[in-house]
Amino acid sequence: MKIVGICGSPRAEGNSSFLVNEALNAAKEEGEEVEFISLSGLELNPCIACNVCKEEDECIIMDDLNDVWKKIEGADGIIIGSPVYFGGVSAQTKMLIDRSRPSRKGFKLKNKVGGAISVGASRNGGQETTIRQIHDFMFIHSMIVVGDSEPSAHYGGTGVGGASNDCENDEFGISTARNLGKKVVEVVKLIKK
Repeated sequence: MKIVGICGSPRAEGNSSFLVNEALNAAKEEGEEVEFISLSGLELNPCIACNVCKEEDECIIMDDLNDVWKKIEGADGIIIGSPVYFGGVSAQTKMLIDRSRPSRKGFKLKNKVGGAISVGASRNGGQETTIRQIHDFMFIHSMIVVGDSEPSAHYGGTGVGGASNDCENDEFGISTARNLGKKVVEVVKLIKK
């Protein structure tokens, strides 16, 4: 089984990347194969509403998101992390979401297990609204959405950080991210029984 973690931060090695990797490390400790994908530095283009994807199984925009989507479709579990940008996901994460329409044809993500991580500049800095936006995307793809597991059991991984390495000292954020990674694995294993 494979768990893919995608970080939608424009920072290559910031707080969101750190927490997505913490979730993946927890999944790896449970015996799963993991892969980390950072959208930072990739060639990403927004949806242009051409509607070709309604007829075809792929997006006609030729950029790095096409390869990212192949990896997502091949995963059993998907963790998406984004920093909070005005109460929602980053532009990079939004492009990933908006360009997912070809995956809805035949519901290629149906019954895959998904979870979300978000980092805000304060403890109540929009993490839950950002996670909700990621969850909504997952619901629309008929995925099985999970939050972090006990003892925290919230919406998902929620970190606090402004400067690039702040989350390395955020014990609660690390705990929720790791609990999310474990919960994704737990549910994937239940499905694969």
